[in-house]
Amino acid sequence: MKRIVLLFALMSALLSVTATAQTLRSSSNSYIGSIDSNGTVRSSSNSYVGRIESNGTIRNGSNSYMGKIESDGTIRNASNSYMGRIESNGTVRSASNSYLGKVESDGTVRNASNAYIGSARGVKKAWAAVFFFFDFF
Repeated sequence: MKRIVLLFALMSALLSVTATAQTLRSSSNSYIGSIDSNGTVRSSSNSYVGRIESNGTIRNGSNSYMGKIESDGTIRNASNSYMGRIESNGTVRSASNSYLGKVESDGTVRNASNAYIGSARGVKKAWAAVFFFFDFF
């Protein structure tokens, strides 16, 4: 009986720390994937496609280093080349400082023409920027 109670307690503890996934949607509101609170990125078919680690490191599905989101919003690729940045207000800029678009507070993602290109509700702005504006996944 003690083993059953212990097993139940262990299962409950594991379920309580499971990361909650936030959906990524296209401009037509189609489900295109998810990013959970631990940074795991999954495709629309729930396949693992990569991860954004807590220190900003971006890895692909093979765990290869793809780049990094630095604490100031700078985004670099695997060669450490500057790709652009995301500002604190959600504005996304290219390496040449061109305005690429914005990730709004509610998760709405808009391109440079202010057209709706998708949503990432509940996803960190920098993570959404990497997904929608830079070709990491």
